[in-house]
Amino acid sequence: MSLLEVTKLRKTFDDLVAVDDVSFQTNAGEVFGLLGPNGAGKSTTMLMIAGLLVPDSGSIAINSQVLVPGSREHRTLLGVVPQELAIYPELTARENLRFFGRLYGLKGTELKQRVDDALQRIGLTERANGLVANFSGGMKRRLNFGIALVHKPRLLILDEPTVGVDPQSRAHLLDCIRDLSDDGVAIIYASHYMEEVQAICRRVAIMNHGKMLACADLRELLSRMTSDLCLRVSPESSKLAEKLQGLADVHVNSDSDDGTMAIIVTECNAHRQNGRMLSGTLTRILELLKDHHVELEFVETHEPNLERLFLEMTGNRLRD
Repeated sequence: MSLLEVTKLRKTFDDLVAVDDVSFQTNAGEVFGLLGPNGAGKSTTMLMIAGLLVPDSGSIAINSQVLVPGSREHRTLLGVVPQELAIYPELTARENLRFFGRLYGLKGTELKQRVDDALQRIGLTERANGLVANFSGGMKRRLNFGIALVHKPRLLILDEPTVGVDPQSRAHLLDCIRDLSDDGVAIIYASHYMEEVQAICRRVAIMNHGKMLACADLRELLSRMTSDLCLRVSPESSKLAEKLQGLADVHVNSDSDDGTMAIIVTECNAHRQNGRMLSGTLTRILELLKDHHVELEFVETHEPNLERLFLEMTGNRLRD
């Protein structure tokens, strides 16, 4: 069931188009990856969903109700974990959670139970009464995460929730996200850590320059990519290279500094459907290596992954 529907969002700042005709939906219990380089429009999109920016055009609906910026009803459905820490270091973890819980109208026994539940979920029960100023970076990130959960939102927006944390805290936060998804919470997950997104998201959207480049099942997007098999041989042989270049889907790179030669075999979708085509190419390569008395040093594969897909779609140029 679709919990969030974003339709043709557009937002400009002066003459800059930050978000241009962006549409997607997020289902209850889904972790939806929102990706893009710096300046792609991700943060602007999330701020509009959170009701902190008003779109120039388009609509946002939660539970089939159009979002009205500033609406208390919609705020209670949303939880936001910002990239910058939004916690008070002079308070304890429990005091931080109680403060934000009160902002959502929680009080008394219900507030106490919600705070205890959040502390347990983020693994800070034993440090509940410790000053946040003395917490490690990972503990602060977990508290930042817990604050967004204290009112039990139906839609959770996560903006780089694991940036700069230790591996243990990262693993704990990812487990929390999976648990929330199992509980039916819809989650928008924005991150530059592609391995995290690939591990927890079934569908992803990729933005660039304010536009949506792709929005689909991650497996479907990866299936459109090629796999490369690289055979490194030594020494370089010009005669061997000439014969290899005549094989279909084979590229030879002999520009390495150590005098070795890389034989790159590209596996297309057709090869996935008929493994004999790739097998025949590899057999012929090995026969040529033997005929020219060339030694195979090592073999490595470059499988389709989200990072490769992201760079292919958005480019390798640095972004500020």
